[in-house]
Amino acid sequence: MLATFFVAVVLVFQRFGHIAGWTLGEVAFLYGLVEAAFGTMDMIFSGFDPGYFGQQVRRGAFDQLLLRPLNITLQVLGSEFVIRRLGRISQGIVIFGLALTLLDIQWTVVKLIYLPLVWASLVCFFGGLFIIGATITFWTVESIEVVNIFTYGGSEMMAYPMHIYPNGLRRFFTYLIPAAFLNYYPALYFLDKPDPFNLPPIASFLAPAAGLGTLMAALLFWRYGIKHYQSTGT
Repeated sequence: MLATFFVAVVLVFQRFGHIAGWTLGEVAFLYGLVEAAFGTMDMIFSGFDPGYFGQQVRRGAFDQLLLRPLNITLQVLGSEFVIRRLGRISQGIVIFGLALTLLDIQWTVVKLIYLPLVWASLVCFFGGLFIIGATITFWTVESIEVVNIFTYGGSEMMAYPMHIYPNGLRRFFTYLIPAAFLNYYPALYFLDKPDPFNLPPIASFLAPAAGLGTLMAALLFWRYGIKHYQSTGT
């Protein structure tokens, strides 16, 4: 499915040559990195997937976890591990590898160290969104589609250059939801491309702060949700 979607992107490049000045290799760099990170998060944080977790709350399975003398966050984290997500991770890695063959990146020690940090930051960011979505189901029971806008929709949006989006949407996913600092700005640094919005150079290095900050905020919200959780009675 993912490979098919990327083939469609390739066909767009064959027709127009570039997307807002970005070549196929540069977009593949964004696409492969975010897909590999999202697939990793989707495998590790499957227990917090709002759709799955909402069912556990509704069936009373979450109540059973609360009765055990173990850390509830670790229990939920280990309650579901979807190995089939390896397929999405593999496809992301293949597309990222394709990007590296198409690009002439001037690698430095800093870039080699920073690349896995960006990947880990993306995993933390999407994991935080899953935790926030799971926490919301304490009150809604059912998962809500708005969460999917930020998780699955967010991963799709981050796979393309941020400057192709309208100003309002771009500012929302830069200053309110720090998605731009997790993929787009690091990519500008790796690809030695200028910033069309003239943010300070440090913007390319904010991925760890944005990823960990989102995860920490999500865990605080999770603790608040558990403190005020009321069983569904099932």
